[in-house]
Amino acid sequence: MTQMMLTDNQKSTLVQAAANARQRAYAPYSKYPVGAAVLGASGRIYTAANVENAAYPLAICAERAAIVKAISEGERKFTAIAVVSSNGGSPCGSCRQVMAEFGLDTRVLIATAMGAILRESTVEELLPGAFGPQDLPPGE
Repeated sequence: MTQMMLTDNQKSTLVQAAANARQRAYAPYSKYPVGAAVLGASGRIYTAANVENAAYPLAICAERAAIVKAISEGERKFTAIAVVSSNGGSPCGSCRQVMAEFGLDTRVLIATAMGAILRESTVEELLPGAFGPQDLPPGE
């Protein structure tokens, strides 16, 4: 897999899109709004925010929401994802696994609400030894 290098302008645009999405988060319980922006291979950006629920396990993270939005609109390959929170928190394990499904070489930008990128890595670096389609038995 070849990793695409992102320009500073692409990084800035993606982080700003995630920061804008964060403003629409529904986080009345944790008070921890998160925004995500996924850059599809097509060049299109898909954004989402976390949405919490009084039944806590039913909440959905911004990262997964953005990926599901992109998939539902026909995108299947991703170049990068930016995740923005107040303190630059890292994606949870569930989000890492969903990101892995669509490309271990996807670039991940983890940034603060002020736009400072605290970490840049790949999905594979965030989830070494990821479980994927290759781990399933061949179909009948």
